[in-house]
Amino acid sequence: MKTEIISKNELLVHWLGHRNLTRQVIEKFPEEALFNYKVEGMRTFAEMIQELLGIAVPGLQEIVNNKSGELNEKFNYTSKAQLLQAWDEATPQISALFDKIPTGRFSEEFNLFGQYNSPIIHSIFYFIDNEIHHRGQGFVYLRLLGIQPPFFWERD
Repeated sequence: MKTEIISKNELLVHWLGHRNLTRQVIEKFPEEALFNYKVEGMRTFAEMIQELLGIAVPGLQEIVNNKSGELNEKFNYTSKAQLLQAWDEATPQISALFDKIPTGRFSEEFNLFGQYNSPIIHSIFYFIDNEIHHRGQGFVYLRLLGIQPPFFWERD
């Protein structure tokens, strides 16, 4: 007998909680630092956020349409307001697209962005894990800038 540990809806709510927290991190950044501050060998937080924007909705669109495409994480956002608007526009798209994926497909192999062949659930975990990873980098940047990041457990 197969026991469900987490429902599809609980996974989505978990992901959206992480998105809420990442949005709070974007908001905490001074505009200048968001686009210019970085540690050697790393990218700015704005570049990391653009990567996340290039992965979540496009990746889910590929899965829903069962058609792999190219990864594009380069956008021309030049202000915090533009990044936040893009973030806010992506969130309901994530919910809508996620709802279109039947649970039975989660174990299907899919070649995400024509590069990453794995079960669909692994791609979804990657979307979430990658966001957490980059948000952690944003936390470090905020601390180096003398700014207290939001508490990681406050996802509402």
